[in-house]
Amino acid sequence: MSKLLILGAGGHGKVVAEVAMLMGAWENIAFLDDNDDIKNVCGVQVIGKTNDVGKYKNEYNHAFVAIGNNDLRIKLITKVIKEGFTVPTLIHPFTSISKNIFIGLGTVVMAGAVINPCVTIGKGCIINTASSIDHDCIIEDGVHISPGAHLGGTVRVGSKSWICIGANVANNVVIGNNTVIAAGAAVVNDIESDVLAGGVPARVIKKRIQI
Repeated sequence: MSKLLILGAGGHGKVVAEVAMLMGAWENIAFLDDNDDIKNVCGVQVIGKTNDVGKYKNEYNHAFVAIGNNDLRIKLITKVIKEGFTVPTLIHPFTSISKNIFIGLGTVVMAGAVINPCVTIGKGCIINTASSIDHDCIIEDGVHISPGAHLGGTVRVGSKSWICIGANVANNVVIGNNTVIAAGAAVVNDIESDVLAGGVPARVIKKRIQI
């Protein structure tokens, strides 16, 4: 069996590690993290720093980036691929996922998520706990769909955008790149790139610098 390195041992990393363990595809799992105070997370050892990932290529053949920041996550996925690691897709066993979808490498799907037919999900995405994505949606690279967020059919979410906890997006809406939809928002109209939007119905609150 293979061995898996997880970059990032914070809260998100804990959940990612549990998903990986439940999948049962790796004989050994270890963390890399830059916090010297973290030595062991839920029984999984921290063996080094994230920047040193290349040093572990001879022992670990798979690597997964478990860092919440969308931009940094995509950059680190690019780095581990260049180092020669295989980047898996992690899917919790307790999900409801159509067989007629595409999920990119480095994406994790958490417990209770529902993904309906004809959905395309890019690389390095987080489809978090009890979220749902209805038919024919396109989720671009580096997107985070937070716990309890729900997307209607034929929604498009641009790269590195973040749909925060409990937000809802109506059918046929397009959300731009690098945009944050605030917790609890109800999105019924298109939202441009590089903004923070929130409220019911959601409106642009302010412009954002690129993450």
